[in-house]
Amino acid sequence: MGLRLQIRPYSFALTRSLRTAAGEWQQRRGWLLRLESPSGRCGWGEVSPLESVEQRRCARAMTELAGRFSPSLTEAELEQHLMVSPGAVAFGLGAALAEVQELVGGAAGESWLPAPSSAQLLPAGGGMPAALEGLLAESPAPDHPLTVKWKVAATADAEEWRLLDWLRDALPRQSRLRLDANGGWCRQTAQRWVECLQGDPRLEWLEQPLMVDDLEGHRSLLARVPVALDEGLSKHPAWREHWPGWQVRRPILEGDPRPLLRQLQQGVPRLMLSTAFETGIGARWLAHLAALQVQGPTPTAPGLAPGWSPQGPLFSSDPEQVWAASEGMA
Repeated sequence: MGLRLQIRPYSFALTRSLRTAAGEWQQRRGWLLRLESPSGRCGWGEVSPLESVEQRRCARAMTELAGRFSPSLTEAELEQHLMVSPGAVAFGLGAALAEVQELVGGAAGESWLPAPSSAQLLPAGGGMPAALEGLLAESPAPDHPLTVKWKVAATADAEEWRLLDWLRDALPRQSRLRLDANGGWCRQTAQRWVECLQGDPRLEWLEQPLMVDDLEGHRSLLARVPVALDEGLSKHPAWREHWPGWQVRRPILEGDPRPLLRQLQQGVPRLMLSTAFETGIGARWLAHLAALQVQGPTPTAPGLAPGWSPQGPLFSSDPEQVWAASEGMA
């Protein structure tokens, strides 16, 4: 008797539209996985691609998975399928396997860890000042300085420079600032921002300032300010082995989470864990990995985007509740 795999689709809308240099989106669609071993142990996974092309690839992979391995499959078959699957599908399968294998959450593995305090995501454009004023009014505790991430390269250049001046005046000295251009700057524009921000102790990093293929340009910027790669690592996974700056890692998009789990358990530095707006099943993994990162040699606030996903059982930390909430979704 093999493993029994069940698949359910889900969809939800973010509480507000996310605008970046790559466009604007609000709807999330994906699939939840429930993997049950012959002993009755359950593992849970989530497949949640972002881009429309990747959505189609994942949809084909999920159809094949459901048809090829119904009603059951062996662990070896699942491992083999995982190796040739799109990254988001590989995450879902690897996450479910890790739990069945008791690498996490079981008697033989470590317990699920709660999420550490997150950076706050500020909207692009003119909505940024009101959002920051609301955060500052909450008066974060002195031992948890405010970390904010602002989406830039998403509106007119002159408007963003005006907003940057306002932000630098309003942001407390002990705060931390991340600017995420989503690959939307040319080298000349990025250099102008670097000249303005170089030496500001609040700047934690510029995130993916240049196009995803421009490794040389990012290395040049890194010589002057901290730089984190995000989309560039997704397109060029080999860069994860030698990029000397920060890495923004989105586990739910990049593949089997078990290698990343081992890296964080071993204390690999300069990895920051970030959301792609998951349900509670994916968020449970993100919280656990982020907590391991904070215990490591270069602790930093993860990017969990609090307040951007809706509330409800689909976002519970209990996978049974998430699974039940997805029943009947298309």
